[in-house]
Amino acid sequence: MADSKTADTPDLGIVPLIRTIPDYPKPGIMFRDITTLLRDAAGFARTVDALVARYADTGIDCVAGIEARGFILGGPVARALGVGFIPIRKRGKLPYKTIAHEYALEYGTDVVEMHLDAVTADQRVLVIDDLIATGGTAEAAVQLIEKSGGMVVGCGFVIDLPDLGGRAKLESQGIETFALCAFEGD
Repeated sequence: MADSKTADTPDLGIVPLIRTIPDYPKPGIMFRDITTLLRDAAGFARTVDALVARYADTGIDCVAGIEARGFILGGPVARALGVGFIPIRKRGKLPYKTIAHEYALEYGTDVVEMHLDAVTADQRVLVIDDLIATGGTAEAAVQLIEKSGGMVVGCGFVIDLPDLGGRAKLESQGIETFALCAFEGD
C-alpha cells in the first residue's frame, strides 16, 4: 500500500499507475513495477516534471542514472535541467576505461561501473533511479562519483521502500534523498 505520509511531494497521481507484482523475483517480495507508469504519457510527464522541479535550483552539473530504469528517468531530467547525463552500469557494459565499485547484496556481491572520465573534480552530480530499497546500488553509485572527485548533490527516486532502510542509510551519510512516493513493506 502506498503511504503518502512518507512521500516528499503532494499526491501526483502516480501511485495508481505503479503496478505491484506479488512474489517477484522471489516469494514474499512485492515488486513495484514502473513500466505501467512509464507507458502513461501524463503520469510519466508528471514524474519527470516533479524530479526536475525538485532539483531545478540546486546547481547540478550532470545527472547520473543507475541502470536501467535510472536511464529512462535520468535522461529526461538531465535534458530538462540542461545538463549532461552519466550512465552507471553493471560490470562489463561500458566500452571505455571504467572505475568500479563492488557492493553487498542479500546473497553475494555485485559491481557497478562508470567511465573513468565521466565525472570531473568538483562536479555537482544528481543520482536518479526508479526505486530506493536497501540502498546498496545507490550507495555504490555515490561512491563511484565521489571516487572521481565529484560531489553528490542528492539522490532522487520515484519510489521509496522505507521499511528496507535504503533512504535512511543514504541520509545517515549526509546524502540528501528525495522520493515522489513510498510503499510500506517490501
